[in-house]
Amino acid sequence: MRVLLIDDHALVRKGIEALLQSRGVQVVASVSSGEEGLRRARELSADIILLDVKMPGMTGIATLKELRASGVRTPVVMLTMSQEDADLSAALRAGAQGYLLKDIEPEELVPALEAVLRGDNVVAHEMVGTLARLVGSEAGPGEQTRRPAAPFADLTPRELEILKCVAAGSSNKMIARALEISDGTVKLHVKAILRKLGMRSRVEAAVAAVEQGLGKSRRAGSA
Repeated sequence: MRVLLIDDHALVRKGIEALLQSRGVQVVASVSSGEEGLRRARELSADIILLDVKMPGMTGIATLKELRASGVRTPVVMLTMSQEDADLSAALRAGAQGYLLKDIEPEELVPALEAVLRGDNVVAHEMVGTLARLVGSEAGPGEQTRRPAAPFADLTPRELEILKCVAAGSSNKMIARALEISDGTVKLHVKAILRKLGMRSRVEAAVAAVEQGLGKSRRAGSA
């Protein structure tokens, strides 16, 4: 995997670059501005672009819009500290394939990028509730009531318990600690949940769970 990293904070760039390289990911360029990022994106054949949201001058959202306007179709994942509804909405509308927070568990970053390369959209666990609200607010009159309920009745009590944790924004590690089971067991349960619900990603399942009232997401700024 070849990654182009765009972030105005040098220390953050160095940390992310070291993390990715330690996991066998090649960082083809690490730049500090949207303008430089645009130039490098056109020059390099990166597989994925990691882009900060809050940058001086050309913001991450403006950079993303310019990338798409100029014909760059490389998948873009926003990596940010912002948990603002408006930033998530603007990023997805501008064509981002992912929205992750910088406090993501180190072992979760590369799998999230791999999921994007497989065609999935990834959103930070903490932002799932926001995403569900955005989906609901954009639905047309009566559309929410017509949306068929996911087949939650097919889930076992343990799978429902884990799905509620996912909808609440918990990572696999957090779920494992809370339920006193192994990370591997949580992963197996999540795979079974996705299979039964006919969904491709935990984000999609979490949004469906929130829409059906199975979980309450953590609000921005909460622990």
